[in-house]
This record gives sequence, C-alpha cells and structure tokens, in this order.
Amino acid sequence: MSDDDTGHGHAHEDHHTHNNEHNHGHSGDHDHHAHDLDTLGYAVVTVSSTRGYEDDPAGGAIASAVEAAGDEVIVREIIEDDFDGVQAAVNRLVDRDDVDCVVTTGGTGVTPDDVTVEAVTPLFDKELPGFGELFRSLSRAEIGTMVVGTRATGGVVGEVPVFCLPGSENAATLGSEEIVVEEAAHLAGLARRE
Repeated sequence: MSDDDTGHGHAHEDHHTHNNEHNHGHSGDHDHHAHDLDTLGYAVVTVSSTRGYEDDPAGGAIASAVEAAGDEVIVREIIEDDFDGVQAAVNRLVDRDDVDCVVTTGGTGVTPDDVTVEAVTPLFDKELPGFGELFRSLSRAEIGTMVVGTRATGGVVGEVPVFCLPGSENAATLGSEEIVVEEAAHLAGLARRE
C-alpha cells in the first residue's frame, strides 16, 4: 500500500461520532466510553531496513488485529531505520484527516539502529506511560526478564494516538490485540473532546 487515499478515502465525519451528552459527574452510570470513535482509520508503519511487504509478519499482525476489530487500515508503509525518516513519516501520518491512530512496529530495542522511540517521543503532546507498562507486564509471561529490553511506548500527537511496538510478530500481535485496538477509540475520542 502507499500513503495515498486511493480506494480508501472517506471523510473524517463519516466515521466519527461524539456523544455530546457526556455526564462529567461521578455517578455509578457514568459512561467512560461516551466519547469513543465508532470506526478508526489506522496507519501501520513497519520500521525496518530489511523487510518488504511480503516479509512483514509484524505489520501484518497489526493490520489483522485492526481489521478484526472492525476498523480500517488506511495506510501501510515500510520505512528504513532512520531517525529523520521515522519522525517525518509519523508527523505526516498524524496530519492526515483519515488517520485516527498510528501504530509503528520495529526500532524499539537497544541496538544502535533502534531509533523509533527517539524519533517519535518528541512529537508527543501527551505521553501514555501506562501503554508501555502494560505491554511489558503482558510480555513478561512470554519472554520473562528479557522484557527489560523493550521500549514500547505510546502517546498522543494532536488528536491522534501513536503506539510504538517492537518488531517481532508476537510482540506486535500482543500489543495490537490486547491493548491498541481495545483502547485506541477511547483515546482518540478523548483527544478530540472539547
């Protein structure tokens, strides 16, 4: 896929609804999901200097989780492990009207070419430390103490949640299925709330 809208175009208002009758009191019937967006448009970005679309199991796992949740992959890209390239790609994608959430995979480890976290975190208007904490907590059952080497992170850029997952298929599946698709609509709705 390319980053153009061909075949995927839809107006932002076509898939977003807001419940403006949100009760901000603390009653027992408070609906914490009243601002959730109904259907999200996702950008999935694989950060790798060696993968192509035919050999991108992590990006494929994220796309599958998004589609299984009833949302839409608007853009799927593979970009090189390059600070400026990663930062420019995320910046460009969060500015698109049809992208409600950006998920990157790859570049979150500790090797010299793992630059995704360094490139993306300066863009955050709000950090979401709970995302990385929960991801590492869930990952511990699978990889044990090796979890200390993952720097999965999340934040909000403008009105768009951005999640940075590791590049392994298992990590991408876990993060996207167990956290991202469960919370992205809620976070995007809150970020748009006036």
